[in-house]
Amino acid sequence: MFSGLGGTPYIILLAETTIHEVNIMKNEYTAVVKQEDEWWVGWIEEVPGVNCQEKTHQELKESLEVTLREALEFNRQDALSAAGTGYTEEKIAL
Repeated sequence: MFSGLGGTPYIILLAETTIHEVNIMKNEYTAVVKQEDEWWVGWIEEVPGVNCQEKTHQELKESLEVTLREALEFNRQDALSAAGTGYTEEKIAL
């Protein structure tokens, strides 16, 4: 478990809005953040490999958002490339 200032655990929710055709979908992801010495470090729980380290809490949030967007776009392009032709895209909600 990670803890924030004063040892209190906490999370940050980052929101991404994507417009696809006529559907509007809002995705939320959970950032686990903590301060280690002079650095703020964070991970996105739902997407392996999305983690960042910055000097300030605000810089960390911004860096996590950019990195998350890039990872999602990379994964999307990778999936479409792997599918080739003749595929359909279907939304799945949990």
